[in-house]
Amino acid sequence: MTPPLFRVPAVPAVGQLVVLDGPEGRHAGSALRVRPGERVRVGDGRGAVADCRVSAAESGRVEAEVVAREDVLRPSPEVTVVQALPKSERSELAVELATEAGADRIVPWQADRCVSRWTGPKVDKGRTKWENAARAAAKQSRRAWEPEIGPLVDSAGLVALVTEEVEAGAAALVLHEDGAVSFVEAVSAGPAGERILLVVGPEGGVSDAEIDALTQAGARAVVLGPEVLRTSTAATVALGALGVLTRRWSDPGTTLDPTEPPPRT
Repeated sequence: MTPPLFRVPAVPAVGQLVVLDGPEGRHAGSALRVRPGERVRVGDGRGAVADCRVSAAESGRVEAEVVAREDVLRPSPEVTVVQALPKSERSELAVELATEAGADRIVPWQADRCVSRWTGPKVDKGRTKWENAARAAAKQSRRAWEPEIGPLVDSAGLVALVTEEVEAGAAALVLHEDGAVSFVEAVSAGPAGERILLVVGPEGGVSDAEIDALTQAGARAVVLGPEVLRTSTAATVALGALGVLTRRWSDPGTTLDPTEPPPRT
């Protein structure tokens, strides 16, 4: 079984100690009850990950020695998920699932037909909830990279984002049940860029006006599959398909420091 992963501000070099305290220490020492001699992993959420052996453990504080360290590159192509705000009870679920499936960045979108509305203090509160959900899901899925939660955009802001990404060589795909092209065809025939922008609409669907504006900006409306998915699960299915259709799952993306010794057993 893969050792649990804990977040630290910075990953030390091999042979150094790392201390888990605060929420991470309570999770490791109290909830998981790790013991001296057991293995854990630590990561900074920005690609650096280390295998560690626990040297001391108590409730709320765990010390471990770094026995191996690696820097994991971001998967390629990078995928930004633009997620229309789901209903409140499914909002954080959408972020959790997209994170577990490998989203590199998640941008909340206030689409025309969103039932949920982020206004005033709800904007910062909503982004904080998404950041916490992404962090927890990244740890649970042992991800070296924690997805960034972008600022909230409205439909005009999304058009500007699509324009910017397409001009930079990215492929922008809008999941839409009436799309003229299949997801597989669009990904297979898309530009050989290093970024994909994946747009997921709300429960009521992407409006005709939004589709027109996004396609004029360079996006393509695509059909993901035969089923009509919830907005909270569509990105996860699409990310899984991208893992197969691109090199995201076949390229390990890991760089090891040759000066560091292998893990001790």
